[in-house]
This record gives sequence, C-alpha cells and structure tokens, in this order.
Amino acid sequence: MKRAITIIGAVLALALAAIVDSGARAGTVSYVTFSTYTYLSSNTELARRTLSPLTAAQLPQILANAHETMSPQPVDLSHERFALFVPSTQPPRGYGLVVFVPPWDEAKVPGEWQEVLDEKGFLFVSAEHSGNNMTALGRRDPLAILEEQNMVKLYRIDPDRIFVSGFSGGARIAMRLALRYPDVFKGAILNSGSDAIGDTAIPLPPRDLFHQFQEKMRLIYLTGDRDVMNNALASARSMHEWCQFNVENRIVPSMGHELVSASLFAHALDELSAPAPPVDASQLAACRATTEGDLDAKLANAEQLIRSGRRDEAKSALTDIDVHYGGLAAPKILELQAEIAGK
Repeated sequence: MKRAITIIGAVLALALAAIVDSGARAGTVSYVTFSTYTYLSSNTELARRTLSPLTAAQLPQILANAHETMSPQPVDLSHERFALFVPSTQPPRGYGLVVFVPPWDEAKVPGEWQEVLDEKGFLFVSAEHSGNNMTALGRRDPLAILEEQNMVKLYRIDPDRIFVSGFSGGARIAMRLALRYPDVFKGAILNSGSDAIGDTAIPLPPRDLFHQFQEKMRLIYLTGDRDVMNNALASARSMHEWCQFNVENRIVPSMGHELVSASLFAHALDELSAPAPPVDASQLAACRATTEGDLDAKLANAEQLIRSGRRDEAKSALTDIDVHYGGLAAPKILELQAEIAGK
C-alpha cells in the first residue's frame, strides 16, 4: 500500500510540476513559455502541407541557388511567449482547447470571453508577435501548431474539443490551419476573416489531408453584416465547391469588423463541442467524383500536349492545374513536369 501511495504521489507531483513550470494559474490569464517541438511545425512538414506540388518541388533548387539550407524549425521557442487561460475546473473528459491566432502582436485573451472559457472548461492560448505583420509560414502557422502540441503535453485535453480560431487576419490564418491540419484541429471559429480556397494563395493540401478536412472538419463563420471586409460568403461557397459541407455561416446583425460577443463565442464553442452531424456519404462521393473527373481530364490534356511536342502549352496547363488543384494533382503532375524537364 505504501508503494502504491508513493507512485500516485509521484504522478501527481509530476502533473503539478508541469503546471507550475508553465507558469499558469487556474482561473486567470498567465504568460508562459513552451519547450516541446514537433515534426508538425517543421519547415519540411509546413512546406508539404502548404505549398502546391510544383512549388514544393522547386524549393530545393531555390535554396541551392541562394546557397541556403532549410532549418529544422522556423521558430525558436526559447524566444517566444504565450498568453494562457486555464479554467478553474477541469471537465470530466478533459479540457477543451482554443488556439487563437490574433491580428495584433500582443499575446492576450479577450476579457469578454474569459467567463465563457471558464464556464465551458476551455483552455485558451495565443502567441505573442503573431499578428498580421508577421509571415504565415515563418511564424504564425508554426506557432499555432506548437501551441497545440505543448498544451496537449501539459494538460489533459479532450481530443474532440481542440479548435483553432482567430479574428480578422488571424481568422484567415486559422482557416488555413484548419485546411492543412485536420489531423490536429477538429473545428474552426472564424471571426470576421476568411478566404476562398483552391488558388495561388491557398492551394489545396495533399489528398489524404484534404479528404480528412472534408470528412471531419467543422467550420463556423461569425461575421457582422456591417463588416466591409466580409468575405465569408465567398469562402463558404468555396468550401461547398470543394466538397466541405460542414459549414455554418452566421451573419451577425449590426456588427462591424470586431470581436464577437461572449454569447456568440459561447454558441460557437457549443456547436463545435456537440456531436458532429453525419456526413452525407453519397453527396460527398458525388462531389469528389466530379472534382476528380475534371482533374483527370486536365491532366490527360496536359499529357497529350507533351506527347505532341507542345511543351510551352503543356507547362502552362500544368501551372494552371497546380494552382487550382494543389495537392490533389500529385503525384501525376510531378511525373508530367519531370517529362517536360527531360525533353
């Protein structure tokens, strides 16, 4: 019995030490540092998930021409600080987690949301110097992933309640993270910021990740009807065109370009925390079949252009495919590009 008590005591001591080391205090906002890295935030993995196939293939040569090498990680955690809110009570299944991407440089937790976070048992973390003036690939994306990975290590977190969110330009980054990391986040709250996907700025990720995004990701848009920067309708329409149907687009009356109220934030957390509505398998399959049929036809056309010696037209066709279909076009697009390069 004494041995069992000693082991239990040691485990509790380790758990307490993790919380103490993080500098967090329950029921308040604390400023903490993290130390754990992950391959998910590495430059190599960011490139794989973020860049289109042809762009990613050019990266080694671009680095070689510049006489540079790619560092393992884009950020040094020893120089980073994060705002963290810890609820006063841990829910039975573990905390929920909101990783928040801000448009500003300050690390903070919106005051009006803290009561909601405490009531619903959500941890909330946001990075310093991760605002709109910072690069996405170089800072904002990897910081968000590192936040999630470190929080999961430090706290008991319900894996079904891990969400990414943001406001304004931060919401646009949050949307990209939801698209590229559906194996990390289960839902996204997009407050007054979003974009269409499937273009030069936001190419589609590799097929396996994109299918997971279609099947499991849940998106909630919260945008004011007076927001002149509103792009939610175009973004939501784009999601449907790319077979992502689990989308709620709420236009808030009399709201401009601003943080949503505590009640709307609470609604979004409740919606994402509830069991996900079942995916209509036949609708998803039909939508995917249309997309794949269009892609196959364009790849076949590019291949025919190569066979007939129309090299410049083939290159242009592959560029268009790369921009629109992104990771869905691999590996065939890389094979065709290699044929052109070999001629």
